[in-house]
Amino acid sequence: MAGAASSAAAAPRAADGRVPGRRGLATRARLLDCAAAMLETTPYRELTVTDVAREAGTSPATFYQYFVDMETAMLALAEQVADQGSHLSDLVGARPWRGAAGWHSAESLVDGFLTFWQAHQPVLRVVDLLTEEGDQRFRRARVRMLNAITRALAGAVEEAQTRAGRSAEVEPMAMAGALVSMLAHVAAHQPGFEAWEIHVADLRQAMIRLVFWGVTGPKVPRVI
Repeated sequence: MAGAASSAAAAPRAADGRVPGRRGLATRARLLDCAAAMLETTPYRELTVTDVAREAGTSPATFYQYFVDMETAMLALAEQVADQGSHLSDLVGARPWRGAAGWHSAESLVDGFLTFWQAHQPVLRVVDLLTEEGDQRFRRARVRMLNAITRALAGAVEEAQTRAGRSAEVEPMAMAGALVSMLAHVAAHQPGFEAWEIHVADLRQAMIRLVFWGVTGPKVPRVI
């Protein structure tokens, strides 16, 4: 019974608080998909309810059945991306962080971040914008997106320090927070680096090196 109640509480709701039926959920999802796709070519501030409704093949009145305004729809997209981002911790998990195997773990983490940000860049730009403007709802979504991977990486840092007899050399959560912030920032600003003639391939190598150093220390292994 408790599980059913929890599931109902987590279900997407219409603007009036009701849980939509199957067709309603499909309409809601279509509106969100269209909004996310349109963000690739239209700045958030210029995106209107009418535009999204038209793209979804429905009316503004239908849009307002599911979302109070455009910002509410953006928050729903942010929550979806946060749900997917919480699985970035799988890129750390129980992976080895020693020698060549550790280097490959760092590669997987960096590549996973770059792929995730590229896939969700339009929505993540809105999340960053509204977080910077002080909207705590978007800030919480961003924190939730990155919390699990930060904690998982902190665990890897702590384990590596303990194994090497370097306990308390650096606070694990501080190092993990710095690394995750670096990964997120660089992944979000790839076009800007390209404008400086810094290629993504070179950025990737630099990020891998920084992640490996941050977790294990400065020695770089001979990668097989």
